[in-house]
Amino acid sequence: MSTVVTASPNTRVRQTRSPALILGSLTALVGVMAIIALFHGAANLSPRQVLHALLSFHDGAISRDPALAIVTVIRLPRMLLALMVGAALAVSGAAMQGLFRNPLADPGLIGVSAGAALGAVSVIVLGSHIPLFASPAALPLAASVGGIAATIVVYRLGSSTGHADVATLLLAGIAINAVAGAATGLLTYLADDRQLRSLTFWLMGSLGGATWPQLAAAAPFLVICSMGLCWLARPLNAFLMGEDVAHHLGYAVEKIKIFVIVLCATAVGAAVALTGIIGFVGLVIPHLLRLVMGADHRLLLPACALLGAAGLLAADTIARIVVSPAELPIGILTALLGGPFFLYLLTRRGRNT
Repeated sequence: MSTVVTASPNTRVRQTRSPALILGSLTALVGVMAIIALFHGAANLSPRQVLHALLSFHDGAISRDPALAIVTVIRLPRMLLALMVGAALAVSGAAMQGLFRNPLADPGLIGVSAGAALGAVSVIVLGSHIPLFASPAALPLAASVGGIAATIVVYRLGSSTGHADVATLLLAGIAINAVAGAATGLLTYLADDRQLRSLTFWLMGSLGGATWPQLAAAAPFLVICSMGLCWLARPLNAFLMGEDVAHHLGYAVEKIKIFVIVLCATAVGAAVALTGIIGFVGLVIPHLLRLVMGADHRLLLPACALLGAAGLLAADTIARIVVSPAELPIGILTALLGGPFFLYLLTRRGRNT
């Protein structure tokens, strides 16, 4: 049974005194991590090599200069993908926690990640038997469709009485996660050795397949959905005081729920389609910032975007370096960092009850 942590009507949104300082510091952190990500990896590059690569971005030079190829073909698209995915996951997590008034909520709670995983695994395992799945675009498309379909089912189950009940949405999400996980397990059982290796690395998460065409396809979904969630900061602040209070303040409660869920599902589905399942970013980043700066979503959501981008980029850089020249799946690293923090949240909540 899932426990819903509900804010009381008397809950106040604590405001931080220096939002400009916080956002400025986080922006600087993103810049520092971006520089480190371009410099370091299996082959370390000098600042001169990186600067030359950024100023000489054309195909003819790439074929003659290995350092240029490393920066422009491998590290730069990978860095941008990490920034966009980290921001989207963290903002989605903060929005879900605000919508459900549950500090332990994350984007996977409503079945997005499990549905996207099922879609991608279906393409990997059944691709040789179904011609439609043989297309290079089939995997990301199937992951996106799977995530959105799971969200639609959860929302329909949670709004069977005419309005979306938060507790029912949570329980429906748990059920869909279980069903999708079982189907994914069945397909994993049916996979051959080559398929098993491919889907295992995909399920553990990786940014290694980032390409410029992928970025061009995914950027609109990741960026627009993240910005849309930030635009809903005021309604999410009202939700902290309860749905009745939000309704009396003039917000269309049911429409806000739909907007938040659709934006989160689209953003997370697009992220999972490109990187596989990367856990705990949507849980740890929002909760950590909420402990520091309070629950005002007008500041929390953009701060989550910045820290999520910097955090995932840092994790990816560590994953590329720690077992160089091999690469550690980033999902393992985020789980190693996020799992203990999740346990800390549970023990801390237990002491406060």
